[in-house]
Amino acid sequence: MTAAPDTRLSGEARAIPAKLAVTRLNLTNFRSYAVGELVTAGAAVVLAGQNGAGKTNILDAISLLSPGRGLRGAKLAEHVRKGPTAPSETLWAVAATVRRGETEYEIGTGFTEQAASRQVRLNGVEAKSSAELGDVVQMVWLTPAMDRLFIESASGRRRFLDRLVLGFEPSHARATTRYETAMRERARLLKYGPRDPAWLDGLENEMAQAGVIIAAARASTVARLNRALAGRDGAFPAALLALAGEDFNTADALREALARSRIRDAESGRTQAGPHLADLATRHTQKRADARDCSTGEQKALLISIMLAFARELAEARDGLAPLLLLDEIAAHLDAIRRAALFEEISDLSAQAWMTGTDLSLFDGARAQIFEVRDGLFHEAGA
Repeated sequence: MTAAPDTRLSGEARAIPAKLAVTRLNLTNFRSYAVGELVTAGAAVVLAGQNGAGKTNILDAISLLSPGRGLRGAKLAEHVRKGPTAPSETLWAVAATVRRGETEYEIGTGFTEQAASRQVRLNGVEAKSSAELGDVVQMVWLTPAMDRLFIESASGRRRFLDRLVLGFEPSHARATTRYETAMRERARLLKYGPRDPAWLDGLENEMAQAGVIIAAARASTVARLNRALAGRDGAFPAALLALAGEDFNTADALREALARSRIRDAESGRTQAGPHLADLATRHTQKRADARDCSTGEQKALLISIMLAFARELAEARDGLAPLLLLDEIAAHLDAIRRAALFEEISDLSAQAWMTGTDLSLFDGARAQIFEVRDGLFHEAGA
């Protein structure tokens, strides 16, 4: 069903259309949708419906308009619809119109049986990789699974930080791909041979060059976010971020560390030096406590505070171009004061936030276009 492309919006005042917005989304054989189409006014969006209605699948599809594996981090085959499918040349496909300032972009991505990676088209032209999307779309997401971000493994915190880095440095995706590709090949050579020193030197040089770029981009992003978070006063707490882990300031230092650890890495099956081991440390500044020692509610508030700081910094750096905010079940775990504060921040940013929830009453006061999701269809409230 195609939702009516009007501008009727809920809330006491009309939401301002965002400079960066998804205005049309089409799905084919994507998760719970055989076919789906959603047209928006370009402002904030609320998707309301029962559990299992397909709300999070919409956010997942939008997240694939950016580099990487999306908010679920799922394998490509996991997006394929289980059930009756629509005729298509791809196993699944997502297509969208994205407005960036005064320019519109047509983005298409999907997965075929023949391809080993997902296919990406930008304005009808095949892209070399999904990394090219980072120049067009910036976004950040919060999901219920991220509520444990501060107390689980460092890998999740690295992925969260790297998503923020991408907003400021779209080339970060390319550097990360370079580094991980070389690291996998080095690990294969160390395990299976031949352990040719020249080959290993070349791979370690590639890792070192990409690694210092990754580390520098992360450090720059942490510094920017700390500036935005400093002295923050309001419903969401201030946070202080820091990078933890061994610090390699130069390519030579990382290259030497990799060369020294060849035997150890071969025996352990792991690369034990490099930016892939970094961690993001977070402190609740008012409480003077590490985030991992805070309550679940405080950890959620810290995450939202970091996300809003990122959005403000990016909007300031990009002429008011706030990132897309994908907020899954965001209102359910916030009290009324923090819900109102979040909705006000989104409005002040003029950001296109995509928010999901089962209880529509939790979005009272949100200046957003509201759709009820039922039976794979989108019904605009008041339409």
